[in-house]
Amino acid sequence: MEAQFVNPFLTSLINVLQTMAQLDIQPEKPHLKKSEIAKGDVSGLIGMVGPQTKGSFSVTFDEGMALEIMFRMLGERADSINEEVTDMVGEITNMVTGGAKRILSEKGFEFEMATPMVVSGKGHTINHKSDGPVIIMPFKSPHGTAFIEICFDH
Repeated sequence: MEAQFVNPFLTSLINVLQTMAQLDIQPEKPHLKKSEIAKGDVSGLIGMVGPQTKGSFSVTFDEGMALEIMFRMLGERADSINEEVTDMVGEITNMVTGGAKRILSEKGFEFEMATPMVVSGKGHTINHKSDGPVIIMPFKSPHGTAFIEICFDH
């Protein structure tokens, strides 16, 4: 998968978390994901369709990181992943995809975004709707780990 598709999502996640939650995250080494089992506790998944390609994007957070982001964004501290936390993850998924869409449109790639779906629970699965390989990128913070997954048809 080409970096020109992946990098806008990485940049956008870093920007969204810095802007909305004053949280700095450090990207780690991307790799191919071999299973549908999520690496974290709560995930937002969104489909994208355009004339050149179709694909999907997900962002997954460890419970501790999701709760910290919620506290930083909304001033509320949840004890566990609840409806407010899953709503917030859906909004972050929308914001990150929207930011990536803006960057990609400047490069001539257009796509429409679906409504994000949020899944939570230990060992939940993320089912990408594309045939291409799934790239997973971990991000570290003092509050836990986030993962983005990107999958595009070739």
